[in-house]
Amino acid sequence: MPSLEEKRKLETIPVGTLRMIPLKGCRELGEKIDRYLIKWREEREHEHQSSLAFAGYQRDSYIMDAEISRFGTGEAKGVIKESVRGTDLYLLVDVSNYSLTYSLCGHENHMSPDDHYQDLKRIIAAVGGKARRITVIMPFLYESRQHKRNTRESLDCAIALQELVSMGVDNIITFDAHDARVQNAIPLSGFETIQPTYQFVKGLLRDIKDITIDADHMMIISPDEGGMGRAIYMANVLGLDIGMFYKRRDYTCVVNGRNPILSHEFLGSSVEGKDVIVIDDMISSGDSVLDVASQLKKRKAKRIFVASTFGLFTNGLDAFDKAYEEGTIHRLLTTNLVYQSPELLEKPYYINCDMSKYIAYIIDTLNHDISISDLLNPSDRIRQLVAEYKKEQQNG
Repeated sequence: MPSLEEKRKLETIPVGTLRMIPLKGCRELGEKIDRYLIKWREEREHEHQSSLAFAGYQRDSYIMDAEISRFGTGEAKGVIKESVRGTDLYLLVDVSNYSLTYSLCGHENHMSPDDHYQDLKRIIAAVGGKARRITVIMPFLYESRQHKRNTRESLDCAIALQELVSMGVDNIITFDAHDARVQNAIPLSGFETIQPTYQFVKGLLRDIKDITIDADHMMIISPDEGGMGRAIYMANVLGLDIGMFYKRRDYTCVVNGRNPILSHEFLGSSVEGKDVIVIDDMISSGDSVLDVASQLKKRKAKRIFVASTFGLFTNGLDAFDKAYEEGTIHRLLTTNLVYQSPELLEKPYYINCDMSKYIAYIIDTLNHDISISDLLNPSDRIRQLVAEYKKEQQNG
């Protein structure tokens, strides 16, 4: 199968000199993206590459020298140590990286999403409007769980998007937004929410060699009504049936910012004897997805694969260890779009879906001001992947 890089024809003049600033919490992902960009641009040959329009096209690194320095009080400032004038600038931030700390009056503080978001604004402020275009790549959208108003409460995600646009951000790219309709807060600005479906399918087929991909042997499950869109897409591309759980909640009280779940009720055909993919946007504590897996096991599902874009694991991994040991889940797939603890990466049931190459494709294509529609809808690549997998099984 020809690679996506071989198929692409990036002949147009770049918007500006490509540069990236991955904030500290996103540094590892940024360095992986950088390596792909360096490799592709070294191999790519343009007839106009020596012209002024392609100045700075090939570099040893596209990452700019920038930092956030802090005072003893915990206050901070963003500093960019190179010229940003005329650049096509991409800022990467992981607002959920809790592993980073800073000193606050002698105390060690773990960085919260608010801290990461504030650091992003500091870097944008340091740019000072000199970049030709600013694109923020924020895989886990800041405050995306507070995207709508039910009572007298704040609309944090909408406010954050408007704030970024008012500071000069041209495009915002996120992954698997909790509710994509939040982009209505910035209707005149670029906003893309991208699904990692291809990477999930690729990771699963690479790790598990005995899956039968048809409606008689496999099924896609959405753990709630809000996630039906991503489940329907995966089911349609793979040619599988779909099922859904809906949450019965106790609306008389609020615990940890939400109404507690009383039970999960299932809607769908029989899962008996079938492999099941439970797909969701995020695993927070993991209680919901593990309860769904338990309910599916009671309905005699065969193997359960849990796929989630963001593995936050706010209550640790003990519950997942237990579920794996008891046979409730067979594999757990999440992406490297957010911080992954070393403990998670060592788990025998964990499949890491690397998104760095995909993001590098997006950045490289956008820098040439070319449509990314084919990158946003990978249905053809998924079908080709499945066809090759089935062919290998037949020849096996």
